[in-house]
Amino acid sequence: MEKPHVSRRLGLPLLWSLIIIAIAGCQAPLDKRWQMLDGAIEAAIATNQIPGAVLLTTRDGEVILHRAYGFSDPLTQDPMQPNTLFRICSQTKAITSTAALICWENGLLELDDPVAKYIPSFASIGILDSLMADTTFSILPAQNTLTIRHLMTHTSGIPYGEIGDPRYEKLYTKHDITDLFPRDERSTYDNADKIGQLALAHEPGAQWTYSLGLDVLVAVIEIASGQPYAEFVEAEIFEPLGMKDTHFVVPRADRSRLANVMERAPDGSSWQTHQHPDYTIDYPMHAEWPLCSGGAGLTSSASDYATFLQMYLGRGEVGGVRVLQEATVDSVMADQAPGLVAGPWQQGLAFGVKSDSPGAGRFFWSGYFNTQYYADPSTQEIVVLMKQTYGLVTDTTSTAFNALLWN
Repeated sequence: MEKPHVSRRLGLPLLWSLIIIAIAGCQAPLDKRWQMLDGAIEAAIATNQIPGAVLLTTRDGEVILHRAYGFSDPLTQDPMQPNTLFRICSQTKAITSTAALICWENGLLELDDPVAKYIPSFASIGILDSLMADTTFSILPAQNTLTIRHLMTHTSGIPYGEIGDPRYEKLYTKHDITDLFPRDERSTYDNADKIGQLALAHEPGAQWTYSLGLDVLVAVIEIASGQPYAEFVEAEIFEPLGMKDTHFVVPRADRSRLANVMERAPDGSSWQTHQHPDYTIDYPMHAEWPLCSGGAGLTSSASDYATFLQMYLGRGEVGGVRVLQEATVDSVMADQAPGLVAGPWQQGLAFGVKSDSPGAGRFFWSGYFNTQYYADPSTQEIVVLMKQTYGLVTDTTSTAFNALLWN
């Protein structure tokens, strides 16, 4: 696509207070679909399937329903609030892709630039051939050049480990690579540089593999922009859109608003705080951990994330603030991995995009700790469902959400 001339106007932050008045007793009548989802959440709370949730729905930029259910922490009985903060995990990916597109519009990078242009360790990366028991490995030369576009579209061949390819779980452990959340004082670039010293799971562009590529993309953006990534997204996305609740590190004054991540206790009926051997859920409180996970690291509120999605429904603009050009949004929604995705959707530059009717064009994603969203350009509707759980076997709220997304 032709690169547009960019004149980005940074207007006043979007005043969600103008539309948040729609909550409580001022809501427009709910249609049956949203009544169904609201009822499913109430039933799940009543039967202890989930401890709590926040649901936000909008139409034409107006909040129709913004409701909190249950507890943000069932151990302390803290009630869920509409402005509760959530670890949005993979919902971070669309924001990172948007940051790369802002760089592209401003001539700081090209989407088909080699990743090695910004991170030299990727210059000699090959394809994993065999992995030995001691985690030594052999490689085959890569035939295709790994590009920024591959990082954005899960076609890079850089898999996740624990939640993806067991071979890479072993490799990342052996080579001390972080593949989910920050956990120490390494930088984003240092981590990406280590990834570049390993091998790809397949030829770039040959397969769709859910990917750690968005974390590598953060390092590319930092080099291209000359700014720390957290500062870049604050200046280019969060501040212009008034997204005051979206952070890699939650401000101390707001930490009481952060929902706890819950999992089932061994008895199966009660809740306990999620614990994991490879990360801590306290990562949003560690300002001394500089790694910005572009694929999983942000926290946000339902309102903030709906503002971000509304920008895309507005074809790059919301509240008089333009973040992306319309032609760029068209490319975001186009199929960027033709023939590589199984199912009734296609991979865009920032989202999954539903390709079949009904609802063709809806864009969506979800997060590791049970957050979900979609937005529909044809109806100008947004649905954001935020929860904070791990490893649930039964969650009928997700079933109800997916029924709306796919039907």
